[in-house]
Amino acid sequence: MTLSPELLLDMAAQRLRTARPELSGRLDLSSPRALRAAKGRIAALDGPDGTDGALVVCVVSRFDLHNWVRETCRFALGLPADEIAAWRRSFTRTVYLSGRPDNLRQRFPFGHIGDDGAVAWTRPAPDAATATLRRLLKTFNGPQPLTSWQPTTVEIPAIAPAGRAPIHRAVYVATAKATVATVLVQLNHLLAEAVMDGLIAGGDRLTVRAVPRLTGVGEPFAALRIDTDTHRPDELQAYAGLTEETDLAPAH
Repeated sequence: MTLSPELLLDMAAQRLRTARPELSGRLDLSSPRALRAAKGRIAALDGPDGTDGALVVCVVSRFDLHNWVRETCRFALGLPADEIAAWRRSFTRTVYLSGRPDNLRQRFPFGHIGDDGAVAWTRPAPDAATATLRRLLKTFNGPQPLTSWQPTTVEIPAIAPAGRAPIHRAVYVATAKATVATVLVQLNHLLAEAVMDGLIAGGDRLTVRAVPRLTGVGEPFAALRIDTDTHRPDELQAYAGLTEETDLAPAH
């Protein structure tokens, strides 16, 4: 797949149309700058305090990429349909905070805590529902560069029958000039929305691979995470991609 500027813009615009179909015909989505302005208009419509949107808070005590991929998918798979719909309308908006879930679980009702206790998620809700938690904890900065790793395969736990046989896909993460915080944000959007679209289900295997950039990846993509280029704000960048089903032997 050639990741041309036109393709990136088309796929980014389609994400907006999917999340907010009632608004898509009224918005200019003809350029990266216009797309950014459209997102700003939608945020204004949802209210300055997020009363008409849905926010998830993710509390992180330590970050392990492969565990986090598995648990992110597990969290999204466990959400009921109404919460999924509300979160998608808010473009799977998520805030990352530094904290120890085990020390907080008695005070705050988390929707999911990872098996290793390192990460926890609140359920999608208006901003006010997590205001106290967000005031208590600091933002998870993760400023360090994301280093490369050997391809590693994780299996997504089955929450409920998937309705299809498990499949294997690859998740490619662009690491050039990427920090841990950037990857948390961008990969979260890709994985959560792939779960919503049925591209990831319980029992599936995902081989997580690092590449400097997604350009040149030979496998076809089923989904891409596209956002404003951090260093060139009038251009778009592909930060992560989920491939079509692959027959390649998964890495371990």
